[in-house]
Amino acid sequence: MTQQTDPDVIDWGPFGRPLFEDAAAQGLSRVGVLDVGSNSVRLVVFDGAARSPAYFYNEKVMCALGAGLSETGHLNPQGRVRALSAIRRFAALAEGMGIPPLTAVATAAVREASDGQDFRAEILRETGIKLWIIDGKEEARLSAQGVLLGWPGSYGLVCDIGGSSLELADLADGRVGRRVTSALGPLKLREIKGGRKQVKAYVRETMEQLHEEMGSATGARLFLVGGSWRAIARVDMERRDYPLTVLHEYRMTSRQISKTAEYIRKSDLQDLRARCNISDSRMSLVPLASIVLKELMRTFKPKDVAVSSYGIREGMLFEQMPRELRDRDPLIEACRFAEAKDARLPGFGRILYDFVKPLFPRANWQRKRIIKAACLLHDVSWRAHPDYRGEVTFDNATRANLGGLKHYERVFLGLALMNRYTSKTNNTRFAPLFAMLDDGQIKEAEILGRAMRLGAMLWLTADEEPGSLKWRRKSGELTLTLTKHALPLFGEVAQSRFLALAAALNAKGHVKFKR
Repeated sequence: MTQQTDPDVIDWGPFGRPLFEDAAAQGLSRVGVLDVGSNSVRLVVFDGAARSPAYFYNEKVMCALGAGLSETGHLNPQGRVRALSAIRRFAALAEGMGIPPLTAVATAAVREASDGQDFRAEILRETGIKLWIIDGKEEARLSAQGVLLGWPGSYGLVCDIGGSSLELADLADGRVGRRVTSALGPLKLREIKGGRKQVKAYVRETMEQLHEEMGSATGARLFLVGGSWRAIARVDMERRDYPLTVLHEYRMTSRQISKTAEYIRKSDLQDLRARCNISDSRMSLVPLASIVLKELMRTFKPKDVAVSSYGIREGMLFEQMPRELRDRDPLIEACRFAEAKDARLPGFGRILYDFVKPLFPRANWQRKRIIKAACLLHDVSWRAHPDYRGEVTFDNATRANLGGLKHYERVFLGLALMNRYTSKTNNTRFAPLFAMLDDGQIKEAEILGRAMRLGAMLWLTADEEPGSLKWRRKSGELTLTLTKHALPLFGEVAQSRFLALAAALNAKGHVKFKR
């Protein structure tokens, strides 16, 4: 029997020791967050890897608490009834799940309404939930921290749009800086008299004021947070016939945003809503939100735009994380958690990464983390039917809740994992997505997949290396050196897989054995 290595003395390489089993992370394994917004009330229960958590439960009710607030000064009476009913349900669900007390916040509508404190007291009486009413700058800070949950070390401008307000926050070196708030939420804009022309004039004037307050944020990367932005992004996907309908990390240019705003203005909203699977209440706000987004782009002139599915709720989770956990790569931590939970030999992903990395000597740190992620995920779908494992792994990689992944990186990761299970990647239903990669990336995904396919044949233990690969690009030679323990595993199928890897590299294959 092979002696197990002490985890405290394992060389974990450039990615560091996994933290999801540490006490600080375990304490975050099930966290419930209640967000009482101007347009919706939502319960999210996070579960899993803590640094890149899974959504154990996620439910929202569109209550429109802030509708009519500018005119009446009160919360929308019907919305208040609906919100209280939703919060009663959420409190019962949280109790049934056995999670600690919900972390609950209320934003613009409740803080501005004359009956906001009364509503807060009613919630406490009816449900026992203590609702924290936060100001606009705190809302901006939490939303920006949600962005940091997915992109640690980010810099740029975070714009969070809610029903009654719009917040901006500056990010630099992974920290939240200057923050401002405004009344540019679409529920507020809907109450402006004088039609579209007056709305546009008000938005332009307000945006200029925000720009003056934020100053140096001009030209930075822009992160869009909020349901109205996500709805616009979904319409942009529909207009462009974009093949991967994952909103997180979706990128848009200023030109695309302008075209989509015009597309929204000219479209039948009910037809567009149905095609994009957007709710009626959300779709009714999209035309006004598109005016705000166009003006935001004109005023701040960001160099690129990314949609973030992470916002205030994720920021509330980030708030509870220790610094060591915050600084970790969310992609790697999530993949480690998936390996520990679902792989047949947890821990082998680290060995597999060391085995395949000589084939990618020119990979930068960004590509190395994707290779690492692939190795950690290489066996988590083994329960799927053998005929469909390739498709299942691709679907999981491209649509999973993974932070810190650009869309083309999702496709690369999925294609590498597909190649791990099958050599037949052409003529699949995923072929339109492959167009997001260039020929070199497609070839690299094939090489990585075939290398993992070979390495999977050489399982020993989670802490014993089966051997090593050496690729001489100039001479076109690929050498596999097997350890004594791995030699019996190098049977007919493993030999075939080694030759397939050599063919993908246009190399001659040689096998050596350690004495």
